[in-house]
Amino acid sequence: LTTDSMHRSGGQTARLYWRQRGMKEPRRHTQQETGTHLEKGGPAGSFYTWWRGDPLPRIAPLTGLTAERTDRYDLVARLADLPLDEVLSRVRSENTPYLVLLDSRPAGYGWSARGEAEIGGLLQFQVREGERYLWDFATLPPYRGRGIYQRLLQAILVQESESAERFWIGHDAPNVVSGRGIRKAGFSRVGDVVSLPDGALSLTPAGSPERARLAADLLGIPLLPADEGGA
Repeated sequence: LTTDSMHRSGGQTARLYWRQRGMKEPRRHTQQETGTHLEKGGPAGSFYTWWRGDPLPRIAPLTGLTAERTDRYDLVARLADLPLDEVLSRVRSENTPYLVLLDSRPAGYGWSARGEAEIGGLLQFQVREGERYLWDFATLPPYRGRGIYQRLLQAILVQESESAERFWIGHDAPNVVSGRGIRKAGFSRVGDVVSLPDGALSLTPAGSPERARLAADLLGIPLLPADEGGA
């Protein structure tokens, strides 16, 4: 479900930023995190949803953590290995950046999209009114293993659920760690995106048939019977 094409430009500036702080670059959790080479007939990734009224699992507070919308676009650009123009272009396209601070230091980031959205150059779709597509999340290396990701996801759900009823998110097939974080935040899996032998993408459903149908409609791909597609 991903490609690294949107993160190549501006890389020297970002790598210098991390080297000056003696840190590794962040690892991305969701779409746009790494290059993915799809094998025909194989799985591409999993897709999840959370709807207003769904339960939010309790996650113990982490002292010193804040997760909020941000207008610190230059900082987001450096953290995400993106040119500032790309960040500003996302904002103009109705993408909202979120920043996690732990003890006033950047610990992670993510994006909430409405309007036009894209998954790694493979799919382009329109986020429906009253819905959000969450993407391009990363936790900085010193803060991994502390539950930053699921806390940020829940913060977005809480802050945006008054204006949005449904939220969608996905991850690449190999990225089982991100899948655990997504589920811990309260999302339920609706299906797996698979590449068919002819190269076309489809969704094999899981869980609620209604939610799987709406997910396929959102992505603009057909919904396969549950026993097809190799999922």
